[in-house]
Amino acid sequence: MEIYWVNGQYQEDERIFDSQFEVYEWTDSLYQDFSNGFLRKENIGYATPDIKVIDCLTELIPQWAEYMNVYVTMHRDKIEVDCKKMYRIWTSYSR
Repeated sequence: MEIYWVNGQYQEDERIFDSQFEVYEWTDSLYQDFSNGFLRKENIGYATPDIKVIDCLTELIPQWAEYMNVYVTMHRDKIEVDCKKMYRIWTSYSR
């Protein structure tokens, strides 16, 4: 399964946000990246060291998918990269 990873394009990707407001503002700004993936029926994902971002995306992705009238399955995991925890979330389609 090939996944298009959104992270790596923005300087905020490695940031740990201080407040829930900042987290929401950042994750909401990712809507265009995810919606473009939904339209192309691509598996799309995001990775970050901030679990708060993943938790917020867990709530927003189903809303975005419903708005776009697509059905996606979400997956989450935690990996270690260079002795640093990274949290990931990605979507897949039932074809």
